[in-house]
Amino acid sequence: MNVTIKYAAGSDIGCVRENNEDSAYAGSRLIAVADGMGGYAGGEVASSTVIGSLRSLDADVPVDDLEDALGRAVAEANEKLRIAREERPDLSRMGTTLTAMLWSGAHIALAHIGDSRGYLLRDGELFQITKDHTMKELLNPDSGDGPDDGGEASRLSHVLYRVLDGREDRDPDLRRREALLGDRYLLCSDGLSGVVDAQTIYEVLSEEAEPADAIGRLIALAREGGGPDNITCVIADVVEGDPNSTMRDPQIVGAARQR
Repeated sequence: MNVTIKYAAGSDIGCVRENNEDSAYAGSRLIAVADGMGGYAGGEVASSTVIGSLRSLDADVPVDDLEDALGRAVAEANEKLRIAREERPDLSRMGTTLTAMLWSGAHIALAHIGDSRGYLLRDGELFQITKDHTMKELLNPDSGDGPDDGGEASRLSHVLYRVLDGREDRDPDLRRREALLGDRYLLCSDGLSGVVDAQTIYEVLSEEAEPADAIGRLIALAREGGGPDNITCVIADVVEGDPNSTMRDPQIVGAARQR
């Protein structure tokens, strides 16, 4: 049985920020979300550089090479950030999260660094398949996904200890997954997950049949919650089909779309 993905991507500036520092890509074999940081221009450059670098992976990669190919691509993207920082001192503080999935049929390589998130809806249950690289998670891994109380835990939830920023030793979490028909994957920046709770995300993913409709609803909910940050989502549904015959144009959203 041939397996492929039906995908959509969306990004919104939110209700507070003056620019969109998120970038995302959705194609037949690659989906990715990057949340940039580091000043007005730095975040845009960081996220769009990484997403632009990864785009070449949206091709037919042998199953046995999935993890190595994705790992190499992330390292190459991080090297491009290093070069950009050296050429432009005003970008010295820039960095970006990255959550990306590279597909070959039902086989997936997942790379993750930072606090953007990956979720899986399978058989009526929602699972978070990434671990936030925040000080809150590092110091208290059993703290759960409840709302912040506005105190020290809230502050630590925004402090990242791992991002892509052009420096050495910026390896992502990298592992293999197996997809099943009917799976729905969501990658998102913390502009969504920091505002919309997991139960609401579950309800939207369960109720909306079309990926684009689910993304539109999730973004609207994040804006209703105040939209304090940029909001970016990619959804991929695992369906029967041949990627070579069902390929369509990829979707690029956020800062990467402008570059």
